Amino acid sequence: MQSQLNDMLKQAFAEATKLYQERGFQRRVGFGKKPALINVDLANAWTRPGNPFTCEKIDDEIIPGVQRLLKACRENNHPVIHVTTCYQVTDRNNPHTDMGLWHNKIPVDVVNQEDENIWAIDSRIAPIAGEQVLIKKRASSFHGTYLAGFLRAAGVDTILVTGVTASACVRTTLCDGLAEGFRTIAVRECIGDRVPGAVEWNLFDIDAKFADVESVDRCVDYLSTVKG
Repeated sequence: MQSQLNDMLKQAFAEATKLYQERGFQRRVGFGKKPALINVDLANAWTRPGNPFTCEKIDDEIIPGVQRLLKACRENNHPVIHVTTCYQVTDRNNPHTDMGLWHNKIPVDVVNQEDENIWAIDSRIAPIAGEQVLIKKRASSFHGTYLAGFLRAAGVDTILVTGVTASACVRTTLCDGLAEGFRTIAVRECIGDRVPGAVEWNLFDIDAKFADVESVDRCVDYLSTVKG
């Protein structure tokens, strides 16, 4: 089934590429002079088995890729922001919950702030001293947070985004990042989801409209050569 789906998507992408390029889509935003790495929701609730939010390809692709990006950032003094999600009031009947209305669509109530283990960043890519750990309440890492201000104060013009999911939190972070005036780069091998085809389709569409989708190899090379 996965093979058939991939073949169908490739055919659809080929046709869509013709349409997009004829109409001026799929332009390049490019790498800038000052990058930052934003890892979106690579916390235990998303990276470890047995949770409602558990995603695919975490162990074999996403974590190893992010480890390479982190190494390049740390060696070259580039800012790193680890983003996670949790809530103080997870009672769905409490009108004052910080979940807003999102719990009416997905089980965000399982990510209770009191259970630090569930929303902690995966230990394999754990933050080190000087790296930001940002808690968000909505899909986008920019919505209602200090992220844009932090990046501007640091002189950042380019954000490399990894994490989960391609169809929600990663996508909205990239969309809002571009809207906030940052050059947006989606790191292909370091973005995941739960549903077959979701990564492929969203990265294709993101590359056409909101960010450049680049390989982890190219991103590591960029982080290793641009001045920090």
